[in-house]
Amino acid sequence: MGEMNTLQKVEAIKSGELSTTENIEDKLETIEERDGEINAFIETNEDVLERAKEIDRKIERGEEVGKLAGLGIGIKSNINTKGLQATCASKTLEGYVSAYDAVVVERIREEDGIILGMNNMDEFACGSSGETSAFGPTKNPSAEDRIPGGSSSGGAAAVASGMCDLALGSDTGGSIRNPASHCGVVGLKPTYGLVPRQGLVDLSMSFDQIGPLSTDVSGAALLTEAIAGLNENESAMFDLESVNYLGEVEVALDGLKIGVSSKFRELTDPEIMDPIDEAVDYLRDQGAELVEVDLPNLEKAMPTFYLILSVEFFSATRKFDGRKYGRKIEEVCGEEVLRRIVRGKYISRKEFKGKYYQRALQIRTLIKKELTEALKKADVLVGPTVPKLPHELGEDISPGEMYAYDYLTVPANLGGLCAGVLPFGKVDGIPVGLQVQGPSLGEASVLNVMKALEKR
Repeated sequence: MGEMNTLQKVEAIKSGELSTTENIEDKLETIEERDGEINAFIETNEDVLERAKEIDRKIERGEEVGKLAGLGIGIKSNINTKGLQATCASKTLEGYVSAYDAVVVERIREEDGIILGMNNMDEFACGSSGETSAFGPTKNPSAEDRIPGGSSSGGAAAVASGMCDLALGSDTGGSIRNPASHCGVVGLKPTYGLVPRQGLVDLSMSFDQIGPLSTDVSGAALLTEAIAGLNENESAMFDLESVNYLGEVEVALDGLKIGVSSKFRELTDPEIMDPIDEAVDYLRDQGAELVEVDLPNLEKAMPTFYLILSVEFFSATRKFDGRKYGRKIEEVCGEEVLRRIVRGKYISRKEFKGKYYQRALQIRTLIKKELTEALKKADVLVGPTVPKLPHELGEDISPGEMYAYDYLTVPANLGGLCAGVLPFGKVDGIPVGLQVQGPSLGEASVLNVMKALEKR
């Protein structure tokens, strides 16, 4: 069969044109052929073919199947999946087998998605390159010898290389969008509180959000529909039972207000702005109205984010003391994880809390206000995802240079907004991702603009 997009594949499976077993066998063959080099998986699921046959039998009997029927899905290794290891790509949790499914995994299973296995990642989601995993770095299948981005490195690489139809990642400051940009796939960070986080091993509880990686916009919309909606056991959630994006996403752009900011250009390498400018021009030619928005404190977002994150990460890691399970995190973790723990411990001290943490919270409020004002003038904000091209795998760069990848992605997490990324052009053969940011619960508008650009 020829290349199909995600929705076409689901329809082919439901109609019997393509069996679930055939699709999953194809994924397993691709993993066997390619993952030895790419290292996108920490563990694969042994019962996938049995599950695939169950879905085929349901279809043969004429029974109704879910919206993810027959699709092969990778799960980031910080999301609990019963019977598989949730290691967070760390020696701290090596060998820890999840005793339960995260809510999002439950929902994937309910919609007849097939869990292929656990994707590699930066250790405890601490990294922007995909290089800090205790199980070895992930390679970028779309840009040889370059980092895939992180921390959801394995999911992006697995989707880009055809090992998964879809993947589930987590985004704390760009951890879905950053690797989506570098690997040339689609990623979406949903609005904070739209998707349940129960079962996610948190990096930073006030920033973390689970979301999809896909080869196309409709696939990202489909997986978000499957996992979004209220979980009664969580307090920080919107009171929405479900969402419908595929029925709402149109590609007409007449009158849509597209926000652009000079700050994006100031913070980004000029060569990356070329395809971004091309995309903005295309949106204008399709009838969208361009609106210049003011984001005067955008460059303060990154240091603000890392101060708050470090405090929350230090707090979250106190449970990894090696007493009941695993090993004590400080004794076995990598350099970047330890750096964040030490920083968080220092900032949390009473004498420094006001000087650093409280000040960071104030700047967070300011940046959130500026983004909210910008999104009153515009329906969405359009710009680059990362300000520079990915460095070469193994290249020695400073922590500050690593954190700089996040300049343009952390604002959405600070503000609790939604933001999506899709590939739009290349620079020196390396994919460049365009970022579309929307207001809280503005996913339909974000996906609409992404879909319009995808159809170009």
